Amino acid sequence: MLDIIGKRFWFLIISGAMVLVGIIAFSVFGLKAGIEFSSGSLLTVGFERQVELEELKVAVADLGYSNAIVQRTGAGDFLIRLPELTDEAKAALEAGLTDRLGAFEVKGFDLVSPMIAAETTHNAAIAVIIATIGMLLYISWAFHRMPNPFRWGTCAIISMVHDVIIVVGVFAILGGTLGWQIDMMFITGVLTVIGYSVNDTIVIFDRIRENLRKGISPDFEVVVNHSLVETLTRSIITGLGVLFVLVALLLFVGASIQTLVAVLLVGIYTGTYGSIFIAASLLVVWEKGEWGRFLHPAQPLR
Repeated sequence: MLDIIGKRFWFLIISGAMVLVGIIAFSVFGLKAGIEFSSGSLLTVGFERQVELEELKVAVADLGYSNAIVQRTGAGDFLIRLPELTDEAKAALEAGLTDRLGAFEVKGFDLVSPMIAAETTHNAAIAVIIATIGMLLYISWAFHRMPNPFRWGTCAIISMVHDVIIVVGVFAILGGTLGWQIDMMFITGVLTVIGYSVNDTIVIFDRIRENLRKGISPDFEVVVNHSLVETLTRSIITGLGVLFVLVALLLFVGASIQTLVAVLLVGIYTGTYGSIFIAASLLVVWEKGEWGRFLHPAQPLR
């Protein structure tokens, strides 16, 4: 049988390194806020003739919007993210694009004011905090018949936070290098990752609880490792199934949900890793009182 828990400190060290990279990336690059969080305009256009993405980017830059973000949608239209436009500026932009690229149709125009952006940011933060607290309380209640139920909930939340920090770190790097912005799709993706991560952890914890009741071993570490091995195939298959769906979404829907798909691609797999190698490992470390080993690295790691 695979000895996953026996290597728990190596897995925790790897996760700690990834979290550290995520924190450093966020500190260096931060997150580039989209118009939902920083105010601005979002223009959706469809040209009568075939227009290439780079051709449109050059035209928009020539019209004075060098920092604009231009993306192609799955339907062949384009999304142009710009600073907040007045009616006059919007009319001038449309006239300039017509002169350079030919006739086009404005299929959508959204304007977000700074006040609305601030409110959106505030509500998004509250949503993440409420989701986290709700998950902690739910898991503690679900495992209330086990010794130290709050411990189970805390380990699940630590694993979840690990996943979110890595997602944020990846998007900080993408924002700093490729100019990717976060929007409500990003928040939707993060909340989905939170739910997926905790759900996967609960499945594993439930198997641990079941095997403890069966009394398959008096050693808690053996019980946890046995439970992980039993659920390993399920976790891998679920992750692969999600991968196929996300790839299909990216191919057939396109840039309009690019941010959501990217968050899910990163978060689902860090969530799978976290539920298997982090949440359960922390539970064993806490149960066996091994926190001191992190402070005494001279002791050999298993």
